[in-house]
Amino acid sequence: MTERPAGRGSYHHGALPEALVGVAFELLDEVGQEQVTMREVARRAGVSAGAPFRHFTDRRALLTAVADRVLADFEAWQRAEVAAATGAEQAAGGPGQAAGGGAGDRRAVLRALGLGFVRYAVRYPHRFALVRSRVFAPAPQPELRERLSGIDRAYTEVIVADQAAGLLRPGDPELVGFAGQALVYGLAQMILDGYLPAEKAEEVAAQVLDTFGRGIANPR
Repeated sequence: MTERPAGRGSYHHGALPEALVGVAFELLDEVGQEQVTMREVARRAGVSAGAPFRHFTDRRALLTAVADRVLADFEAWQRAEVAAATGAEQAAGGPGQAAGGGAGDRRAVLRALGLGFVRYAVRYPHRFALVRSRVFAPAPQPELRERLSGIDRAYTEVIVADQAAGLLRPGDPELVGFAGQALVYGLAQMILDGYLPAEKAEEVAAQVLDTFGRGIANPR
């Protein structure tokens, strides 16, 4: 978790924007985006109420920067999920990259990414709500486009690699990725809404993902 700044006057030149985002990130986890205000972020950071406006034009701009931080954290989370599932060391290139490459490892990657999405959303519901409001929307915010493109590209590369290895059926990899994304998004939301019992949520999610995996797998 981001360390809280020591107080006013403790920032070196250019460090305040990052510190404000870090404070807002913590506040988001505590109380949700509706309670993340410029005034409260400034108070917790130990700066004047007007200081955040020198770096962020308004609350929306600050929350967009926080959303970018959430997406970066999510990428690292997914790399760790893949590494745990495949027994590989974490790779720096993207959430779908793992060492090894055997058929057993490859089959575990997509499942790990799907479960990782659900686990992250359930563990950090306020982060999921923030990203949902800025990404899963009619007009995703342009400031997040580069980060989102990188995540989408990494997922598509996993699907393309699995198709090339004969593990998945041939087909449009972007469409397969969209179907998987819709599935895990829906599962996460159903769990957060209480539709699925919390104590059985991950078990059910794993079963649903395994059913989906069998549907797109290339029979051998």
